[in-house]
Amino acid sequence: MYALSRLLLNWYHKHGRILPWRDHPDPYAIWVSEIMLQQTRVETVIPYFEKWMNLFPDVGTLANATGQEVLNAWEGLGYYSRARNLHKSAKITAEKFNGQLPRDLAELRSLPGIGRYTVGAIASMAFGMDEPTLDGNLRRVFARLFDVVEFADSPAGEKKLWELAAQNMPKGEAGDYNQALMDLGATICLPKNPRCLLCPLVKICEARKNGTQEFRPVLKPKKAVPHYTHSAAVILRRGRVLLAQRLPDGLLGGMWEFPNGWIEKNSDNELNKALNNAHGLRVKVKKEIGVIQHAYTHFKVTVHAFHCDLVSIQKKENLKWVKITELNDYPMGKIDRQIARLVYT
Repeated sequence: MYALSRLLLNWYHKHGRILPWRDHPDPYAIWVSEIMLQQTRVETVIPYFEKWMNLFPDVGTLANATGQEVLNAWEGLGYYSRARNLHKSAKITAEKFNGQLPRDLAELRSLPGIGRYTVGAIASMAFGMDEPTLDGNLRRVFARLFDVVEFADSPAGEKKLWELAAQNMPKGEAGDYNQALMDLGATICLPKNPRCLLCPLVKICEARKNGTQEFRPVLKPKKAVPHYTHSAAVILRRGRVLLAQRLPDGLLGGMWEFPNGWIEKNSDNELNKALNNAHGLRVKVKKEIGVIQHAYTHFKVTVHAFHCDLVSIQKKENLKWVKITELNDYPMGKIDRQIARLVYT
């Protein structure tokens, strides 16, 4: 244990990344950064973090923001439930904990969007507690260091990796230790072609010794990714375009989109059927203006966007006529933001 932590911390103190949330005096900044970093690369997060901290510099400011302001600031980071949970947690923290993140780990974990990993990261980095944490980088590092053969994404593998993270943690230095592991995984112990010769732990790495580093961590086989086809209607009227707001929960919850729906084949009838089912709309299709493809975590989608004239509208809930010049004020997912850019041209 001592050799691992000493080698790692010595390397980190020389080569650790300089990041805007590191050594920040406010635990809120650590919290925001950890939520943003979930499933997102550091270089992508940095400008979003800086913008967020300018807009919402503390828990109280975030708690008092509107949902649309929060989603606007988050647009482009994806996984929008993270932003909604961050907003919900800020409100709870402002009301229940006087605007300060609780140091009690059970109370911290009770906040929406804060799981075991985030608790460990905040506790160690913001509060200096001796708490382990385990994100994707740390799973990979420990799976290689100890040549773990169990599936890393199984309950047994997860349990073993958490135990290894705790057993090798130096007391009083958990914050730097966890960040050092994150940096090692992000810059040296890469998912493919790990840079073993530059690794400070190369002499104690079991996978390197056994020649299995390219095969660790062991993961369950991935299922085939389904593909869906949608059509979207760009309906213009006197300098305005019709948008629909998604339900508050679920994928892209609360975001705005061009009325659309799933289709079996690309045709005017299929588009009308989809729009009628989803929004009670009937349109006259004029021309296709673009085809957008996007991959989500568990599926892929192709969207055909059409300029349309409105024929009739039965439901008005969640629909809104928006000035074309104000489209940037409405938070959208990547597909609809691309369609919005087509509207400008």
